[in-house]
Amino acid sequence: MQIIEVTGYAVRSAVITMRRRGTPLEFVIFPMLHVASPTFYSQVRLRLRDCDLIVVEGIRGGSAGVSALTLAYRFAPRRRRNGLQEQRDDLVLPEGVPVINPDVTAAEAAADLRALPWWMYALLMVAAPVMGLVFALRGPRAFLDEDQEIEDLPSTLRAEMMADNPVEHAMTDRRDQRLLDALGAICSARHEEEIRVAVVYGAGHVPAIVSGLWNRHGYRPREAEWLTVLVPE
Repeated sequence: MQIIEVTGYAVRSAVITMRRRGTPLEFVIFPMLHVASPTFYSQVRLRLRDCDLIVVEGIRGGSAGVSALTLAYRFAPRRRRNGLQEQRDDLVLPEGVPVINPDVTAAEAAADLRALPWWMYALLMVAAPVMGLVFALRGPRAFLDEDQEIEDLPSTLRAEMMADNPVEHAMTDRRDQRLLDALGAICSARHEEEIRVAVVYGAGHVPAIVSGLWNRHGYRPREAEWLTVLVPE
């Protein structure tokens, strides 16, 4: 299952609805990019109005290391000609829909990053602002040069691919576990309710979300809707 589609024309995100037979509770997963066109965020916000609960990503608190990493997507929106915006809650989250945030604290995220080998941590701190400058200078074209995709890989294959990737482990393992624990608690407490639970997380977390809901709770992807994230100038 393709989650993010990148072509020479546009970047698109697949909004995935997951259901379980005999259970009215359903999950709607919104794979997010932290820099996108304003239209993408408005389309997400419009669909979130139809949900009953929103589970949202967002590291709580502040940390120098985490702030340095976010430079990669905070630079791009500063050039108005790019037509891009940084993701913010006020752009995405509608009023009146309950929101929960099971994400980690900045201190926890920073501790996971500092556990990396020193040279790897240093490389991350240097690479992030460089990537941000590239995005700012090149605009949407920086996303469209290569035909790439994020797929919902089977959990065993995903585990094999991550086995030798300590950076991905450091940036996602604890956060994915917190999220899946929160979704499991929702399943246990509200599985008999006819509600739509939105999961608004970065696209890189979505394979773990899909495989976790599938393997732990028997939910399957049943519908998908493509939303355009951005297009070139």
